Amino acid sequence: MNERAARAEMADSVNIAVIGCGHWGKNLVRNFASLHALRWICDADEGLLRAQSELYPDARLTSKFEDVLADEEVRAIVIATPAASHYAMAGAAISRGKDVFVEKPLALKYREGKELVERAERAGVVLMVGHILEYHPAVVLLKDLVRQGELGRVRYIYSNRLNLGKVRQEENILWSFAPHDISVISSLVGAEPAEVSASGGSYLQSGILDVTVTNLLFEEGIRAHIFVSWLHPYKEQKLVVIGERKMAVFDDTAREGKLKLYDKGIEWRAGLPVPRQTAETTLFFEETEPLNLECLHFLSCVRERKRPLTDGENALRVLKVLEASQLSLERGQAPVKLAEIENGVAG
Repeated sequence: MNERAARAEMADSVNIAVIGCGHWGKNLVRNFASLHALRWICDADEGLLRAQSELYPDARLTSKFEDVLADEEVRAIVIATPAASHYAMAGAAISRGKDVFVEKPLALKYREGKELVERAERAGVVLMVGHILEYHPAVVLLKDLVRQGELGRVRYIYSNRLNLGKVRQEENILWSFAPHDISVISSLVGAEPAEVSASGGSYLQSGILDVTVTNLLFEEGIRAHIFVSWLHPYKEQKLVVIGERKMAVFDDTAREGKLKLYDKGIEWRAGLPVPRQTAETTLFFEETEPLNLECLHFLSCVRERKRPLTDGENALRVLKVLEASQLSLERGQAPVKLAEIENGVAG
């Protein structure tokens, strides 16, 4: 069976409705259409719907979310609307027994996200969150290297996600850019941080942060930081993992050699630290679009009734870090323990 036939079989009987076909939603529409699963496109903007209708004439169009929920042949809802609407829309879909793929973040409050996860469990529906980096072939390979001990014990991780790009008005840079890196870093460490602190600044719009730096402290002293900005002269998406034996760099903006392994470190000689620099290795992987892999994974979970890689629990771990980081910003960069968020004692 060729790849196209296999993907068609995978999507067989899985009718998908994509809610929101704007900046990012149009990419989800494109991918689910290519996987022969697209049934509905829903958006309040009639102009966006008309543009999509020319590209996907077989898809049904509506500006009313209720039309999609009422269609009993729709098995799953894909939500790519502004973050503030995720909680209500995901909840409505779960109430109708629909499987749900919601773009990050799952909600704007940990307690709301926890409620959605519990409701999805009780209803027996699939709940998946769009932490797309988890599906990137380079990240999958990097996680394998860490698990196999190729880098030795992880000591420090840092991530830069920078651009002079689309400036949001409904959410700040922390909630817009950082979820991807929080998810991947927690996955690489194999745990969530115990404590976070964050700093940032608003320069374009009062009260909406354009730049933030979030510091994460894990058990056993592992640390990480995430630098995000949409007010930056060039695009950079880089993740660096420092191990006790080797170091790895994932540069998603590089045209070639996106993932490199450095056999570098510090050795102690006669009581003095001496840099060790030997081989640099470029690691190769199949360059498949991560979003396509993510969409394919969702269809597989819907058909086989299995738990997604980026399930509700994954989303809650990210939400805790986001909410704790936001609280740290509001407290003037003071450290916040994640237990405060989980136990509902933050305020």
